[in-house]
Amino acid sequence: EPAGGMNRAVPVLYGAGYSVYVRSAMMALEAKGVSYSRVPLDVFDPAGPPAELLALNPFGKIPAFRHGDLVLFETIAINRYIDEAFDGPALQPEDIGQRARMMQLMSMADSFGYRPLVWDIYVEGTLRLEEGKTPDLKRVEGALPKARLYLATLDRLSSDGPYLLSDEPGLADFHTAPIFGYFTMSEPGAEMLKGFPKLQRWWQTISMSKPWLAASATDA
Repeated sequence: EPAGGMNRAVPVLYGAGYSVYVRSAMMALEAKGVSYSRVPLDVFDPAGPPAELLALNPFGKIPAFRHGDLVLFETIAINRYIDEAFDGPALQPEDIGQRARMMQLMSMADSFGYRPLVWDIYVEGTLRLEEGKTPDLKRVEGALPKARLYLATLDRLSSDGPYLLSDEPGLADFHTAPIFGYFTMSEPGAEMLKGFPKLQRWWQTISMSKPWLAASATDA
């Protein structure tokens, strides 16, 4: 149970289900077995980020998170809190070195995975076509070497187990999987992943897991 007398408060996650980072936090909540509610705020609304979101996160990004009197934004902070505040399976390694590796993989996803894999390859190359728009193929092509370097590095640093760091899913998996969810919906992404059999096995495993299926069931 969470400390500070907040154990009776139901956590609230703010953000739309299409968001990579909202899905990451949903996966952590689902893996811990935490009952929570979600307020589907849309950051792409033509009027801009909703006032309700800006009151929680002045940067206007999702997700934001409230538990009792505690308000958090930034997914790494939210997910570490979810793991440490609630009963359920541990989502972070006990070993200091492995925990540092977990943070490294999460930071890598933010710094080197998210933009090329999701925005430059999936959104620009695949979603634009589905929307009947003309994709910027130079942008897609320019992102492919960045994506390949990210996959090669992730492949090298991850364990041989079914999940990135161990035999059980954890925060590194939850931070990375939503990025792959979009990347593998693009033809170049699905093709590139074939060159990394270990990551392909990981993706097949995490994409069949209960946390992933629950978190990716809604777009709203």
